Amino acid sequence: MKDKSKEIFGNPISEKAVEKAQKSKQNYIDKFGDDSNADYPVRLVKNECLYEPLGVYDIRVAEGSGDIPFDTEKGVIVGNIRMGFGHYRISIAMASAAHALGYVPYWMDLNSYPSTTCTKVISAQNDLYSLGSRISQKSRVFNKTVWEPMNYEGFRKLSYNASDQKNAELMAAVFRNIPKELPVIGTHVWPAQAAVHAGMKKVINAIPDNWPMALHLAEGSIHTVQTHQAYMGYRILNGMDGRKVLRPMPADSLVYTGHYVDHEIVSNIAADCQARIDRRKNGEPMRFLLTIGGAGAQKDLFAAVIRYLLPAVRAKKAALYVNVGDYMQVWNDLLLEIKSLDRISKTHFGKWNDTRAFAENALTEPVEGIHAFWHKNIFEAVYCTNLLMRSADVLVTKPSELSFYPVPKLFLKRIGGHERWGAIHSAEIGDGTLECTDIPHTLQMIDLFMHDPDLLPRMCSAILTNHSIGIYNGAYNTVRLAIGEPALPLNTQ
Repeated sequence: MKDKSKEIFGNPISEKAVEKAQKSKQNYIDKFGDDSNADYPVRLVKNECLYEPLGVYDIRVAEGSGDIPFDTEKGVIVGNIRMGFGHYRISIAMASAAHALGYVPYWMDLNSYPSTTCTKVISAQNDLYSLGSRISQKSRVFNKTVWEPMNYEGFRKLSYNASDQKNAELMAAVFRNIPKELPVIGTHVWPAQAAVHAGMKKVINAIPDNWPMALHLAEGSIHTVQTHQAYMGYRILNGMDGRKVLRPMPADSLVYTGHYVDHEIVSNIAADCQARIDRRKNGEPMRFLLTIGGAGAQKDLFAAVIRYLLPAVRAKKAALYVNVGDYMQVWNDLLLEIKSLDRISKTHFGKWNDTRAFAENALTEPVEGIHAFWHKNIFEAVYCTNLLMRSADVLVTKPSELSFYPVPKLFLKRIGGHERWGAIHSAEIGDGTLECTDIPHTLQMIDLFMHDPDLLPRMCSAILTNHSIGIYNGAYNTVRLAIGEPALPLNTQ
């Protein structure tokens, strides 16, 4: 296999950048060791949270052998990492689509094998990214001079991809004892790169963002994108080496699929939109779903939103779902900032069956007050938002992976410059607001949702139009691409 850090889609990388990439890999070897020749045993276990609804098995590496065989005819690997919640959520969408299409989803989290160099390298970078996300929310100077430029232009450069490709060579060992004929859908570039380096025969690289960045390139895989803008930007590798005109990506390396959304959500779009419109007409409390991301950032912004909505909650004009994921400290901090919050909230903490029952009942029954959700299990923490989304009227979120979901959305200030393009895309197709860059604009948009009789129905109408032309079929189409079936035609689920 050629050295993927020296040339990317026929575009040569400078000697300086290649040397930097080689140094990066060596630094990780010096710190964590090189297990490239390790022969790790692999076993399958039922995923505690996702096996029942979606048939998901976990791939466990370096934890001994098991007696459940891989299904090489129907199996599909969903490769991911725990870095925030976004990549897990996209993975759940892929697993859901695979299950709906009659396939067996195998969950492979490269950040969950602590004895391997692969996980040690990813964990080190994850810790840095989470720290940067939190600091960026507290320091405007850091955000403006370091975080925004890194997330917007730094990750955009081909030279950055060169280092990632070299580091990914240290991640390939975890694939050694996995059947090479199983297709792999990577919902982060590192699992896709690692699978390519490991010789997996069919690798799909599901790109999460709407801002084309070389960070997301995994040459040797098929890249999928959720928007037409992303397709054009990636096809010509736009701006990935300054103003230089680069050799484009080959046509067979890039596919537009539409948005990555769970089968359970897509198949119920019409019913859920109609329920939102009916609740609006009947004067029921408007349901706002506030979801804290995996970095645990934006707590102050959420506190401002909750405090502002308290009078409407007491007057039964609004109801709140607050999912703090697996960050109990975020909820404790909210209690300190909003003194009456504990007295008027019902908590659904660590009780997965209770959460599932609430989400199911909320589809047909009235909801009042504030309902808070916390789950220690990462799958439950992420999937909670997916379950609550169907009965929510407005999703309040930063413009991350949730930008692409078919629910009316109020976008908070981004974390990282690349996220702004998720809000822009959503506003253009009509299912979300513009990015609200500060608290006053966020509260203004809440007022519009609450008092403008046309805004929510307008977004629901846009969602139905988008659905009719297949915009939300991306997870199905990505799985079909992985298993060699044609993409869905328009006007179908």
